[in-house]
Amino acid sequence: MLGGCTTRPASPSSSPSASSSNAPPSKVIASPEELERRAEAHAHYATAIIHELNEEPERAADELFQAALKDPANETLVLDVTRKLLQFKKNEKALELLVKATSRPDASGALFARLGLIYAVLEKPQEAIQANQQAIRKTPKSFAGYHNLGRLYLQAGKHEEGLKVLDQAAKQNGVDAAFLVELAEMYTAYSLSSASQNASAKSKALDALDRAAKENPSNPLLLQKMGDGFALLGAQEKAEAVYRKLLDRFPNLPGLREKLAEIYLRQQDRAKAAEQLEAIVRNNPTNPQAHYFLGGIAFEDKNWKEAAEHYNRALVVNPAFEPAHYDLALTQIYMNQAAGALKTLEKAKSRFKPTFTAEFFSGLAYSRLKDFTNALARYTAAEVIGRATDTNRLTHLFYYQFGAAFEGTKQYDEAEKYLKKCLEMSPDFSEAMNYLGYMWAERGVNLSRAKELIDKAVKLEPKNAAYLDSLAWVLFKLEQPKEALPWMLKAVELSDEPDATLYDHLGDIYSALQEPAKAQEAWKKAFSIEPKDDIKKKLSPREPHDSTAP
Repeated sequence: MLGGCTTRPASPSSSPSASSSNAPPSKVIASPEELERRAEAHAHYATAIIHELNEEPERAADELFQAALKDPANETLVLDVTRKLLQFKKNEKALELLVKATSRPDASGALFARLGLIYAVLEKPQEAIQANQQAIRKTPKSFAGYHNLGRLYLQAGKHEEGLKVLDQAAKQNGVDAAFLVELAEMYTAYSLSSASQNASAKSKALDALDRAAKENPSNPLLLQKMGDGFALLGAQEKAEAVYRKLLDRFPNLPGLREKLAEIYLRQQDRAKAAEQLEAIVRNNPTNPQAHYFLGGIAFEDKNWKEAAEHYNRALVVNPAFEPAHYDLALTQIYMNQAAGALKTLEKAKSRFKPTFTAEFFSGLAYSRLKDFTNALARYTAAEVIGRATDTNRLTHLFYYQFGAAFEGTKQYDEAEKYLKKCLEMSPDFSEAMNYLGYMWAERGVNLSRAKELIDKAVKLEPKNAAYLDSLAWVLFKLEQPKEALPWMLKAVELSDEPDATLYDHLGDIYSALQEPAKAQEAWKKAFSIEPKDDIKKKLSPREPHDSTAP
C-alpha cells in the first residue's frame, strides 16, 4: 500500500501537497507556480494509487517518483518512494530524487542516510561516506547514518575506521533500545570479521545489549533481536532471560522454544531442554527436529526405548531426515536389536549416498550378531569412505572396533595391528589396553607386555570387573595363581551380574591352588549361568551339572 494513502486519508506530513512551512496553512500564500506544482503532484499521486490498486507496483512507484519530484519537501513521501525505487533497482531515479530533496537547507538526517545508502548501491563510496557523515551530524541519535557508514567500512576491510564510527554512536546518551540493539549487531559483525578486533568488539556489543536491556523494551521483535544477540555472543544466561521474558508475554511466538531448547542443550541441561521440546511437540506433533532432539536427550540418559520412539517419529514425519536413521540404528544396537539396526541402515543406504556412518554402524551391528566376516567388510568400506572424505572420522574408537572384529575371525596379527593403531592414537584408551592384553593372555603370548597393558587399564578403572578379570587371568597364565586369586574374587564381587567366564576362571585358579572343592563350586556356578561343553568337562562326574540349575 502507498504509505498509508490507500487505507486512510493522507496526513499533512505525507500527502503530496503538504507544505514544509511551519506557518498555519491559512497564512500560506501560494504562487501560481506553486499551485501548478501541487496540482501535478496530486495527479501523479492519484495515478499511483490506481496502479497500486490494479496490482501494478512498479508503475505505481514511477508515478510516486514524479509526485515526490514535485514535492521534495515531503520527506515521508521521499523516503517511501526511494525505498520502492530501490526495490525495483531504479537506483538512478532514487539518486535524482534524493539529491533534490537534500538540497533543501532543512533536509533531515534520515534523507542524508538514505542518500548515503543509494551512493553505496551505486558504488560511489566517497559520496556515500560524505552523505552518511552529514546524516550523523544532523541526527546523531538516529542509527541509520552510523549503520550505513559502519557497513561501508566493514565491506572495505577498514575495521579501525568503522569501529571509530561505532564508538561515536556508543557515546550517544538518551538513545532508545532499538538504537543500542542495532549498534550491538554492528559491533558483532566486526567481531566476527576481524580476529584482531574480536575481543574488543564483542565486549562493546555486549555492553550495548546490556544498555538496551536496561531500557526495558516491550517490542517482541526487538526483544527477540536482543536475545539472539546475547546468544550469538555466548552470553547464554542473558539470552535465556530475554527469551524467558518473551515466552511469558508471547507464549506462541514462533521459534522461541526452539531457541531456549538450543541454549539448554548447549548448557547440558537436558531436563530444561526436554521441557521446551516436549512443549513444541505438544503444539506441533509433526515437528521432526523436536522429536530428533528429544531422542538425543533420551539417548544421553541411556533411555534407549524412548530414544528409539522419538527417532522413529522424526522419520515418520520426515523420511528424508538422514541423521535420524543413523541415530535410530545406533540406539537399536544398544538395545541389542542389531538385526533391526541393519534394516534401518539398509533404508538409509537406499535413500542416501554411501556414508562412513552407515558403513561403520553396519559393522557394529554385525559385530553384535557375531557375524565378524560381514563386520570386517563394513569396517573396510567405512575406512575407504573415511580416507576419501573425512579422515577425522577414522578415530581410535573406529580402529578398536576394527581390531576386535579381526580378533573375532581369529586373524590375530591383523587384530593386534589395529588395536596397536588404536593405542597409538589414544594411549590411555583403557578398553583397547584390556582387549589387547587379554587377547595375548588367552593365547599365552606376550604375557609380560599383556600384564603391563592390563595393569595400566586397572589403574585407570580400578572397579572395572572385566579389567580385574583380565589381570587375574594374565597372572594365572604367568603361573602366579596365588597373586591372581584376590583380583578374580574382586572381579566377581564387582560384576553387575553373574558372569560365566569369571566363575570359569575362578575355578581354574582354585584348581591351580590345589583347592578342588572350591574349583568345582566355581565351575558349577559357571555352568549354571552358561552351560558350555568346555566347562562341563571340568566338572567331577559326581557333581550335578543340570543346565537348569539356578
